[in-house]
Amino acid sequence: MRISDISRLAWDQVRRRKVVTGLCMAGISIGCAAIIVALSLGESAQSYSEKTMNQYLKMDEITVMPNSGMPSHGANGGGGAGEGNEMLDPGKLTRQKLEIIQGLNHVEAATPFQEIGYMQMYTIDNRKAYVQVIGTDLRLLEKYDKTFKQGGGSHLPGMAVLNYGATLGLIDDETQKKMNDAFANDPFNFELREQYERLNMLPSEMYQQQIQLQMQMEYSTLNSSPLRVNGILNKASGSNDQMESWNKIIYVSLETAERLAEELNLNNGASGQAGVYNSVIVKVDSTDNIVQLEQLIQKLTLNTSTNLYQQEMLAEQFDMVKKAALGVGVFILIIASISIIVAMTMSTHQRRRQIGIMKVLGANMGQIRNMFITEAALLGLLGGILGVLISYLIVFGINQLIGTSAGPDPSAGIIIFIPIMTLPVGISFAIMTGVLSGIYPAISASRTDALTAIKRD
Repeated sequence: MRISDISRLAWDQVRRRKVVTGLCMAGISIGCAAIIVALSLGESAQSYSEKTMNQYLKMDEITVMPNSGMPSHGANGGGGAGEGNEMLDPGKLTRQKLEIIQGLNHVEAATPFQEIGYMQMYTIDNRKAYVQVIGTDLRLLEKYDKTFKQGGGSHLPGMAVLNYGATLGLIDDETQKKMNDAFANDPFNFELREQYERLNMLPSEMYQQQIQLQMQMEYSTLNSSPLRVNGILNKASGSNDQMESWNKIIYVSLETAERLAEELNLNNGASGQAGVYNSVIVKVDSTDNIVQLEQLIQKLTLNTSTNLYQQEMLAEQFDMVKKAALGVGVFILIIASISIIVAMTMSTHQRRRQIGIMKVLGANMGQIRNMFITEAALLGLLGGILGVLISYLIVFGINQLIGTSAGPDPSAGIIIFIPIMTLPVGISFAIMTGVLSGIYPAISASRTDALTAIKRD
């Protein structure tokens, strides 16, 4: 008996015995759908968590810092600033090393984010706010997931880019003094506090405005030369006005940063040295290349840090969730396999005459066994296909519920998707369940005595 004949006979039995086929498929499809949905939930939750984590922790970035552990061999432990002093202090993060990093494979962008300091920002109409000033290449800001609401980056000196928070809560001295006096007279006035919070989140039109920075020294006040606001950044993803109002940042070019350090007497560490940086952020094209790049950068006697370990911890946690979910689906399939064993064992007793006739016509035990196993595999395959359809319906229903509960912004919540790789996993488990469940009935059928079966029927 050829394989095609065995398959045709098995399919004929599956098609004719509709009740048994339906019951077996129902059990297998539920187990298969449970596996696919469970794995999809785990994969979707992991993807959403990684996406959210990357917004805040930037998994695809390497922070490069000077190697402070490297000894300095200068006569006074220091020496002049710039590239010429690198041999005296090999742990420094210099312009030369930055150019080497920028030329490495898989580097999308590499630029210093030079911490200049915290100081007062003044507008031409005497409104002010306390801001953090950072020197960087303004033209590369968009490479670091910062999008512009107005304007853009520029290489020209004297230009500045404000983040969204730096445009909020700009208050003049007179208004600030009135609010402080009111608080001093009535510190528990909640209406006054709400009014102050509203002022702190009040936006100002700062694009193309002129600003000035001021540093309060112990005995004097230093003012910078005027800066022109050439760009305003969008609000950070997932943030709100209240969060942004506490995070006020001004980005200036590296050349402007050196000028500010000189004007405001900021000769503290690398921020006061030309061509020497206190940190560089490297944007990598893929997290798969993070470790390789980190090792190359460390050979330049520099320190590096990443948030990749957070992703590894997250992956380990979700692997446990996926295994538990897979166990639940397998348990359901085991329950389904019991129903298949019972149904096919009963089918064996009902088909004794057919088995007897097949043996009389020359079918051996192996062929009869293969026919029943093929029949069970077909039941598993059909149940698996039905399970795939059910899993898509379940996921569609879950997404509809999530969309309804998320309100006007459905993208704010997790969206469940079915990875393609979970489909063959679910169908494979379904077929395996059918085959394993069909082994005992197949052996029982192959041992049926032909003459006895024909005489009894």
